[in-house]
Amino acid sequence: MSMANTTAPTIATSSQDIAGPHGPKPRRMLSRRNIFLYGTLFVMAAYYLLPLYVMVVTSLKGMPEIRLGNIFSPPLEITFEPWVKAWSSACTGLNCDGLSRGFWNSVRITVPSVLLSIAIASVNGYALANWRFKGADTFFVILIVGAFIPYQVMIYPIVIILREIGLYGSLSGLVIVHSIFGMPILTLLFRNYFASMPEELFRAARVDGAGFWGIFLRIMLPMSLPIFVVAVILQVTGIWNDFLFGVVYTRPDTYPMTVQLNNIVNSVQGVKEYNVNMAATILTGLVPLIVYFISGKLFVRGIAAGAVKG
Repeated sequence: MSMANTTAPTIATSSQDIAGPHGPKPRRMLSRRNIFLYGTLFVMAAYYLLPLYVMVVTSLKGMPEIRLGNIFSPPLEITFEPWVKAWSSACTGLNCDGLSRGFWNSVRITVPSVLLSIAIASVNGYALANWRFKGADTFFVILIVGAFIPYQVMIYPIVIILREIGLYGSLSGLVIVHSIFGMPILTLLFRNYFASMPEELFRAARVDGAGFWGIFLRIMLPMSLPIFVVAVILQVTGIWNDFLFGVVYTRPDTYPMTVQLNNIVNSVQGVKEYNVNMAATILTGLVPLIVYFISGKLFVRGIAAGAVKG
């Protein structure tokens, strides 16, 4: 009996060895699929990173080195003088105070515009998703249509409206414009996100006696961090990078950073300083880049969750 028990596992093990390894066949690293996939990714990355590389190395060179003509070579002697000049002393039309004034104008435009548009759009999306009221479908259709109206169509009517209420040329008027144009698409995002949440949460809160604001503040908001990050990134990027509204609805003393960048780059006075232009361009784009890199993962999660239901 003991010999039979001893040989039985040996026979079973031998049969497994004869059968060979199990599981999926390992893929080759240099397959056609991988070569095509990673080759495409490399080309696309180089397409976007090469201009950024040229901007950075040019901004760190002096003008004598730039005149040699090799834009891809790293700087022989690194200098930050172009960055200092772009920030504090580059001429933007009649003023020679660099981008610093435009930076603070952009901050004063972006912060209230983002807060106001997100606050109103989140409440709109919550109401459309969870509280059915008379005319909700019509209101939602109007918002959808408003999200796809070209901005250029509305420029002149808004100029007249802002002039009549005394806000034309002021930062407050531009804040109102950005808040209004950001609300349709943000309302759509919030509405889809709140509609994707379990309906049982809303019903249980209603049974417990919670009202409109109680459910929104105590249940919906704590669960909505990803979609709020998406809204912040979209608004900060759109408002900070805006040029059209900034040049139309403000005056020279309240120009945002993008308008002042355009004035620096297109200035015809003196020598064209490419290193200063590149440094000014990078400085102008730093804020959206930092916001995106800090919260990129939450951005992807929010976009995916907001697209679950339509």
